[in-house]
Amino acid sequence: MILDSIKNEVKTYPAYLTGEWQASNSQETIAIKSPWKHEVIGNVQAVTQSEVDESIEAAKAAQHSWAKLSLGDRGQYLNRWADELEKTKDDIATSVMNEVGKNFNSAEGEVQRTIDLIRYTVQEALHMHGESVRGDGFPGGSKDKLGIIERVPLGVVLAISPFNYPVNLAASKIAPALMAGNAVIFKPATQGSISGIKMIQALDRAGFPKGILSLVTGHGSEIGDYLTENPDINMISFTGSTKTGEHLSQKSIMTPLVLELGGKDPAIVCEDADLNITANNIIKGAYSYSGQRCTAVKRVLVADKVADKLVARLKTQVENLSVGSPVNDSTIVPLIDDKAANFVQGLIDDALAKGATLVTGNKRDGNLLQPTLLDNVTEDMDIAWVEPFGPVLPIIRVHSVDQAVEIANKSRFGLQASVFTQDIDKALEIAGAVEVGTVQVNGRPQRGPDNFPFLGVKASGMGTQGVHNSILSMSREKLTVINLKP
Repeated sequence: MILDSIKNEVKTYPAYLTGEWQASNSQETIAIKSPWKHEVIGNVQAVTQSEVDESIEAAKAAQHSWAKLSLGDRGQYLNRWADELEKTKDDIATSVMNEVGKNFNSAEGEVQRTIDLIRYTVQEALHMHGESVRGDGFPGGSKDKLGIIERVPLGVVLAISPFNYPVNLAASKIAPALMAGNAVIFKPATQGSISGIKMIQALDRAGFPKGILSLVTGHGSEIGDYLTENPDINMISFTGSTKTGEHLSQKSIMTPLVLELGGKDPAIVCEDADLNITANNIIKGAYSYSGQRCTAVKRVLVADKVADKLVARLKTQVENLSVGSPVNDSTIVPLIDDKAANFVQGLIDDALAKGATLVTGNKRDGNLLQPTLLDNVTEDMDIAWVEPFGPVLPIIRVHSVDQAVEIANKSRFGLQASVFTQDIDKALEIAGAVEVGTVQVNGRPQRGPDNFPFLGVKASGMGTQGVHNSILSMSREKLTVINLKP
């Protein structure tokens, strides 16, 4: 009985405030429930506004000394952080699996990618140099003036990460911010907090200066707007829903923002596409991690002449997808919560009520939805425009490339698009016409490699990420003019 009690004990995790692990003065915690175990797996602190203030003050104080360190010295801290993550990779991956329902191999891959990203960020920052500008390069200018341009940190960066990549998308903000010389206030998504805490435990073991990073968990109603409206936050990097991003941008007046938001990524399939390559990429793009990715394929715009053949291939592959618990390495796993499952089910029901054809799927057990394929989807159906964030894929048949591009561009989103064709000229023509941040030719939408720019247009975001671009967005240019003959 004693052993059973110990085994079933739910751990309460502290917050990381001003360089110390501590319980919140609120004496309140938030329960984290596993989406597939359907039980509470831990509690995190409900941090107060006064503790947010203390963390920001500590960050401001620590940032000045941190910025004075050489790039090499800052890089040594980050490399030690990567080393500590390496030591606990399996434990963190298990936490990701339990907390957000990602299968273990995917979770472990996320942690390894994070380790690689941190190390690459160090090297990228070391190779980013300032420049000089001659005064006589402009008409009427003087060669007696020399401009020295360098990049300097912004100050305190607020990093807000999502549930679906609780380690990688947190580190992709934190590492560039630190290498640029900033301090960081890190607010993980509530569902994802435990994984974020374990990642920061590794950072703490690496011996970073006290106060340079604080991790705050808590209710959005209590500290969400309070953080984003704080005048001592000098930059915000956010990944999450478009609705939250729009709210954040309204609150953070005059604060630099980088927003990574939702998507409705189309796969445009031309008549000459290699259908095996196309089907394989669409399946991986649409259904990996149950489609809970901003870069998931969320609609297929396929030429009439090849639609039947493509749908037949997709049906076979969808029905062969593994469904169930992430511990069994399933591709289709329970969605993050019942609310998310209800939302996806509502989109499926709306489409079927309006005449869509159910090819396969549309079965549900709680928050576990069978992978669903819908054909003959039309523009009057919500699924044609709304991001489901779940394992459902609508097929929209088109008569021409121009029609496909037109439908693609009607969306309020503009993250990524895929174009499948064996004609490179046609691919480039479509790529130029589609209003998105990234076009994938004969490949599925995805983030990365992490040295590539990552961006969205319209309601899909603002600003550019990717290691190099994140360092740029978390620093600013400063000009010093040397007057050689004053």
